[in-house]
Amino acid sequence: MRWLALGAAMAALLLNGCARDNLEPSAADLKARWDAQNVMPANYKADLLAYMRTYLNDPTHVRSASVTAPFLKFVGPGDRYIVCVRYNARNTDGKYMGSKDGAAIYVSGKLDRFVDSQRELREMCKDAAFGPFPELEKLTR
Repeated sequence: MRWLALGAAMAALLLNGCARDNLEPSAADLKARWDAQNVMPANYKADLLAYMRTYLNDPTHVRSASVTAPFLKFVGPGDRYIVCVRYNARNTDGKYMGSKDGAAIYVSGKLDRFVDSQRELREMCKDAAFGPFPELEKLTR
């Protein structure tokens, strides 16, 4: 009987503690966490090349490759570093598909996701200054 009363008292204390603590982070905490992850990517080209090697059906003989330097752009609840890329790759039949664009979004200095939706790209890369990206043109399997 004593153990039952002690167990009930402990359970009541635990539940009372849970009811009082707000486990949700505040808006300021969320913004601070978002900003802390906003780190300039140091090896953005290497990350992008590694991704493109798996993304493209045929990563060899890419033509007209160009890339931007990382720049801040508003994505989601705040700014993120973005790198835009333009390329002309071959399909599985070996035929060139025409120029395509993409945008790599970086979190904590690493490639987090790649956007290839034309609707999103128009806004992300509209004022981007592209430069040559010969490393993508020399990519192998």
